Amino acid sequence: MVKALKKLGREFYARPAEVVARELLGKTLVHGEVRDRIVEVEAYLPEGDAAAHVYRGRTERTRILFGPAGHAYLYLNYGMHWMLNISADRDDRAGCVLLRGTERFGGPGLLTRGFGLDGRHYGLDVCGGQLFALDAGGVAEEDVLVTPRIGITQAADFPLRYVARGFEKRKGGVRARRGTPPGVGPV
Repeated sequence: MVKALKKLGREFYARPAEVVARELLGKTLVHGEVRDRIVEVEAYLPEGDAAAHVYRGRTERTRILFGPAGHAYLYLNYGMHWMLNISADRDDRAGCVLLRGTERFGGPGLLTRGFGLDGRHYGLDVCGGQLFALDAGGVAEEDVLVTPRIGITQAADFPLRYVARGFEKRKGGVRARRGTPPGVGPV
């Protein structure tokens, strides 16, 4: 008998961004008929993080990050790539986690394209029914690589990038393994 996977709830996301980021590794992201295992993420902190969009305070663009946790924050990067973040931490502490890659879709722009996500999905409740993560296990501590974040200039040395071993960064996104990874396919 196959055990049903549980959706991650609000309490999962209502914790510090670096904790949520680390624990998202190995979970399964689902949108419509697409699902895939999360293998690379970056945390952005609510305070003292010049790379975070909330560094200079609340704006119309960042309002969703200020709570409650567990909502999709999508923005257009360089005018061409949508980036998916999930809000984290307590209300009014605007941490978030950038989803950088899944087993099938390496790189944040390829991830959003692969899942069919764009600005129309800004603010979606990831604890709801359209976009969510399933608790499909995790990644063992010894298989988590912790590195500085990449692709940014401010606070780039913060060790807040988490990658599942076997999916280390190469130009263009995470390196996908050969074959069909487990957990990929229709829900």
